Amino acid sequence: MVVHRNAALSLVKRRELVEMADKGVPVAQVSASFRVSFQTVQKWLRRWREEGDAGLFERSSRPKASPRAIPEAVRANVIALRREHLTMQSITERTGVSKATVSRALAKEGLSRLKALYPKEPANRYEHSKPGEMLHVDVKKLGRFDMPGHRAVGRANRASACGAGHDFLFVAVDDYSRLALVGVYPDETKTSAADFVERTVLRMDELGVPVQRILTDNARAFKSDAAKAVYAKHKVKHKTTRPYRPRTNGKAERFIQTLLREWAYAAAYSTSLDRNAELGPFLERYNRHRPHSALGGKSPITRLHNLLKLDN
Repeated sequence: MVVHRNAALSLVKRRELVEMADKGVPVAQVSASFRVSFQTVQKWLRRWREEGDAGLFERSSRPKASPRAIPEAVRANVIALRREHLTMQSITERTGVSKATVSRALAKEGLSRLKALYPKEPANRYEHSKPGEMLHVDVKKLGRFDMPGHRAVGRANRASACGAGHDFLFVAVDDYSRLALVGVYPDETKTSAADFVERTVLRMDELGVPVQRILTDNARAFKSDAAKAVYAKHKVKHKTTRPYRPRTNGKAERFIQTLLREWAYAAAYSTSLDRNAELGPFLERYNRHRPHSALGGKSPITRLHNLLKLDN
């Protein structure tokens, strides 16, 4: 057994305590020397004399007997009924055991929630065979600031930045190459969404990659007439994720995590304008130089160019 992390005495100190007390040093003096109570000195000394060094280890706080605990057969019946997808109330009515007891028994088995009985949905991992076949698009709200925030100076030293507002990061990630494009907008309205889609499609065209599909969540801005006009103009098919399934757009979600860690929170920026000024250099590194684990250590632009050369 290990010593409790909040114990007043380490194992070494306990041994020193009992050896001092065993030599006849008054308990009051031992208590003062180790800054523990009179009862604590007596407890460790008694255990040490009865059990030796083994008595200096922690003991389980579980009682030796639990006369009010339900019989093992009843507990097993509770678990069996739960595996038949019965609710706690139904199990209580069938077994005559209180709902609180049923709850404790199920918690020990990890069956507090019925969904624990259902198989987990398998990961739907996929990758399109060519760049432009699918672009994952998402939006991330990021606070503006005109002074360093708590991430840079700590909560105790930060000044108030109330009223600075937010920037909205529109991100697009190519499913095949993981090439990423980001736009910073003052809002997430239909106008901003349509503008970002337009700029994204044009930028991909410049790279020699026609966009065929764009996948977004169900935000109204991406389903607005302004956005639909851009899709129609560039003959892009718009698809939306399933409700409550953010992992469907997982590549964009994962890129946002990288964006925050390696750009937004990577330095102690003085203002959000300074932070935004570093977005371009970050994207240059990410797309052209940063190795991507999902691409076998290649950068997104390298994978994109390699395929384009093969096609030509």
